Amino acid sequence: MIESLLVANRGEIARRIVRTARRLGIRTIAVHSDTDADLPFVLEADEAVCIGPANPAQSYRNADAILAAAKSTGAQAIHPGYGFLSENPDFARTVVSNGLVWVGPGADAISAMGDKINARNLMAAAGVPVAPGSSDPAATVEEARGAAELIGYPVMVKASAGGGGMGMAVANDDAELHKEFEKVRTFAERMFGDGSVLIERYFPRVRHVEVQILGLADGRVIALSERECSVQRRNQKLVEEAPSPAVSPELRERLLAAAVKAGEAVNYRNAGTVECLLDPATGDFFFLEMNTRLQVEHPITEIIHGIDLVEEQLRIASGMPSSVDLGKTSGHAIELRINAEDPKRFFPGPGRITTWVEPSGEGVRVDSGYTEGTTVSQNYDSLMAKLIVFGTDRQDAIEKARAAVAGFAIAGPKNNLPFFAELLENPEFLSGDYDTGIVSRMR
Repeated sequence: MIESLLVANRGEIARRIVRTARRLGIRTIAVHSDTDADLPFVLEADEAVCIGPANPAQSYRNADAILAAAKSTGAQAIHPGYGFLSENPDFARTVVSNGLVWVGPGADAISAMGDKINARNLMAAAGVPVAPGSSDPAATVEEARGAAELIGYPVMVKASAGGGGMGMAVANDDAELHKEFEKVRTFAERMFGDGSVLIERYFPRVRHVEVQILGLADGRVIALSERECSVQRRNQKLVEEAPSPAVSPELRERLLAAAVKAGEAVNYRNAGTVECLLDPATGDFFFLEMNTRLQVEHPITEIIHGIDLVEEQLRIASGMPSSVDLGKTSGHAIELRINAEDPKRFFPGPGRITTWVEPSGEGVRVDSGYTEGTTVSQNYDSLMAKLIVFGTDRQDAIEKARAAVAGFAIAGPKNNLPFFAELLENPEFLSGDYDTGIVSRMR
């Protein structure tokens, strides 16, 4: 097993990785910006190194500073968490070339799946279902219009290098396509340094379902259970549950088989997620993208499988066998992303936390990045904590989620707890028959 680990991230995911590593007897090193010095992940690590100011480009995205911290502390391995440099193939290669262990997939797999058009073509060749769409990037609006005519409106205009719900727009006709194409192309060039645009069929009513995979040290790829991720605002997830209330045993078998094919197509190692769109009208599903890292919502898979996915990542990176029993699942888990944001319009609302009281009890888990007296900075994502509940079935999990939301007290920054209280009484959500439009219908 790895003996020392530098966590190249911040907040709740850094704290969560530190917790598992320390349980395994691994020495932990936190890197942090100057504004994050008092956050729990820094205080709980065995060592901590300040790597720059609040601006992520000068700290958490500063590969040279992170590698210097690893060298100065004698770290053996680097875990990137999610976001920042986690899906940067150049950083992964640099870590390995410096003689360190990279706790994640190989750089080639990250690169192959980081471009949506390339990933889509790879999946189609591997026999994974893909939605109707272009196999080449649209360089001009005329090329985009030609693709849309073949696919049929409405279409989704997507940044090929995008991710996390960013760089996406819907066009219902030629006029909208012209406007949205230019917006997405400009945004993609500014944010990702790549203006390539993909045109795909848009499904007005669709569910977002994903499968957790593990590429094992022995070369095999295994698929765990699926997660439902359809409660979203601005194409970004707010709530996840496992298993999905929309997936039958027969559909689950097909989803998991497709996810294994996806991983095998790129010789995948370590943890990853194959994201799909599910058409509830037909039961058909289509490959959306592969996230070549640990997902925010990984705890709900951990709970129903009775495993620790960070431990599995460390075992794989150390060349050790997996401890996962694929036949073992039980109950139902739900995750609510507690964000510092307005619960109506979901605009960020950072600030100093004056009250922070987490709920507790049987079946309740909180993965938090903050405590009372700390500050949610405008420089980073608004996620403050993940509230995870586990029940014997979906109804039991919902009842525990209601009680946990009521028992979570936060004052200072704005937060979306009132939204979750509303969602957990919403008839559409309670029925389990919902789609990615549920939040917009609530607003």
